[in-house]
Amino acid sequence: MSNQQNVTTLAEYKPFNLPATMDASFDPADVAEDLEGLELSFPRVKIPGGGVPQFKMPGEDPDHPTYVGELEGIILFNHSANACWPEGSEYDDNTPPQCQSMDGKQGYGDPGLLCEACGNNQFGSSGKGKLCKNMRMLYILQDGAYMPLQLALPPTSIKPYKNFVNMAFALRNRPVYGSLVKITLKPASTNGFDYSVAVFNRVRDFAGEELAAVKTYAEGFRKMVKEMLEQRAQAQAEAAANIVQTVDAPLELPDNDGHFAVGILDGERELMPA
Repeated sequence: MSNQQNVTTLAEYKPFNLPATMDASFDPADVAEDLEGLELSFPRVKIPGGGVPQFKMPGEDPDHPTYVGELEGIILFNHSANACWPEGSEYDDNTPPQCQSMDGKQGYGDPGLLCEACGNNQFGSSGKGKLCKNMRMLYILQDGAYMPLQLALPPTSIKPYKNFVNMAFALRNRPVYGSLVKITLKPASTNGFDYSVAVFNRVRDFAGEELAAVKTYAEGFRKMVKEMLEQRAQAQAEAAANIVQTVDAPLELPDNDGHFAVGILDGERELMPA
């Protein structure tokens, strides 16, 4: 039985096609610098509500999305992220979070506190749950793709992911990019609320020259994303500091010959960045 499984595995094996590697003469930091002030966004995969066991894929026509039952690829990088939306706007794609954290540690916005000490990040701040949404951001490179997909794991899928990483990688002393993985969804329900939970499986391990190529690509990608996230966190901190300075500054009304008007300027709204 075991031999038959090995033959089947070898027969199904096919090399993973990585994107063309960056020229060695270029430093990933240079790319990050070029992107400073720009919003680099990865194609976002969504886990639909209502217990739908299919991923909602990004596409050119948002009114006609594509759904797939599984994702297969390399998890190049992953990190914690928190976001808190105005009550009632948690699922509104057009409403940005009022407070967000790129690393799950420091929040920026309102209230903009250390996440561990923030009241919105405590159980009971929203019913029996948290007002702040704890997520795990996964960057998944599919075979032959040029840009990794970004999957935000909701709180209900973080524990399954943690267990998978412990068993499939940590206990074997391997980084998460060291294996090809498959992610599916299974319906679940709690107190009448239907949702989908991510299910993770290891397809196969990379080895030899293939592993070396994956390692080189993943390390370059990780460095670039980390620098990008640091720059965005710094930009958010500076923006928050400017708001505080504006609020603390004395209010000066313009001389408009007795004409006075109050207006609200609503700038371009942005979703939580990559």
